[in-house]
Amino acid sequence: MSRAPRKRTILVRFREWFTSVLRVTRLTDYATVVMTVLAARPEEVLSASDLAERAGLEGPTVSKLLKPLAQAGLVEGFRGVHGGYRLARPAADITLFEIVEAMEGPLAMTECSLDHGECGISDQCGVRGNWRRINDVVAEALRGVSLAQMLGDAPLPQQRSPGRRIDARLANA
Repeated sequence: MSRAPRKRTILVRFREWFTSVLRVTRLTDYATVVMTVLAARPEEVLSASDLAERAGLEGPTVSKLLKPLAQAGLVEGFRGVHGGYRLARPAADITLFEIVEAMEGPLAMTECSLDHGECGISDQCGVRGNWRRINDVVAEALRGVSLAQMLGDAPLPQQRSPGRRIDARLANA
């Protein structure tokens, strides 16, 4: 009976850690907001200041976001008096995965999740394959949500199976 509180404590700590690890940066969150503003007006070219106002963000922040989004080919920039930005492709063809990678680089839950990660114990590590599997599940989830779906009450994609389960065991629990 004394083990039940210990297991609960371990589970709560794991959830707290897992939640803090699986959090996108504030800039990535803001990039998604800016992208939804552009997606809501696909025919318009909006200036950085217009985007900032419509997104409720500061102008310098929006300008900082637009550079990596343009480099990733997600937005197009136009110079001149009537210049500004618009989506480079239809919102339905842009995924959250692309936005996250544009802002944060390759998705990697752990160093060994990358193909050429710099982990010092990768040769003897017993969990690398599991972290890669988890990384793939998260990436697939982000690929499954389009920018168009982020606009409002779009239905979530249907699960192909009743749910994926990743078995995990805690050592010494």
